[in-house]
Amino acid sequence: MNAIQRKKEKEKGTRASQGYISLASSPVFVGYLFVAPIILLMACWFYYPLLRSFIYSFQDINFLNPSAARFIGLDNYKAILQDSDFWNAFRNSALLTVIAVPVQTMLALVIAVGLNKGIRMKGMFRTLYYMPYITSTIAVTTVFMYLFMQKDGIATRFFHLFGLQDVSWYASVTYALPFLIILTVWTYVGFFVVVYLGGLQTIPEDVYESSKVDGANAWQQFWKITVPMLKPTTFLVLMSGIIYVMQIFDQPYALARNGSLGSPAGATSTIVVYFYSQAFSYNRAGYGSAAAFIIFAFIVIATLIQKRFTREDI
Repeated sequence: MNAIQRKKEKEKGTRASQGYISLASSPVFVGYLFVAPIILLMACWFYYPLLRSFIYSFQDINFLNPSAARFIGLDNYKAILQDSDFWNAFRNSALLTVIAVPVQTMLALVIAVGLNKGIRMKGMFRTLYYMPYITSTIAVTTVFMYLFMQKDGIATRFFHLFGLQDVSWYASVTYALPFLIILTVWTYVGFFVVVYLGGLQTIPEDVYESSKVDGANAWQQFWKITVPMLKPTTFLVLMSGIIYVMQIFDQPYALARNGSLGSPAGATSTIVVYFYSQAFSYNRAGYGSAAAFIIFAFIVIATLIQKRFTREDI
């Protein structure tokens, strides 16, 4: 009897070791093993802070005395939705999104189509268009402030020819937001040009050759072939553009010049600026966390709406 039991135990051990060996050699297990470090890091530096921030959004808490936190339910969310400063920041972010995102998308598409043609020094032009995206945002904003300076600014003089006031745009309540829109488009359009160039490489050249045989001109090829076949790329560009614009902070921070964020008079305040001011300037961690999750909700809603209109499955 003991011999039979020992034999059974030996067979179980053999099967278990074989199972461990097959698991260790499984591509799925090996894949999870390789991504385990990044998953742990993301859990530590992203998911845990995200969870803590979500908890803070239901509390009255500040960073100076976190032990005195108390649960207040949805009061932070209610107070934000009743705050005129929040709606001013939301209006600015909405205008940035509605104007800057379509403009930079159309510009990026047109430039990418042009660069995709057989022109000379194509690589140099691609680099030049991409450079604003990788350049320091603070440096870019500072240069633009000189360009749009009263009297001496080149851009200010140019727009003055069309009847606009000769003022420093970044210091004017009327022109500060248009200044921010122009700055945003110039900063991000180069990145989306590169994205569109990648999408254009996926369109077979045979499609264009066939359309030429059928008598299609360049304009018809653009609208009937290029634009429809770039729908997935366009969806990516629009979503990335919305996310980037909704998260703008560096440019308004540079424009404030050590003054009040959102200067002048809240004309450049965005919802991220509002969140930062509440959480760090006024030490209202719970209130700021609630604002951050409202921003997150807006981005998710915008993504779903855009997905519905483009009808792209991602």
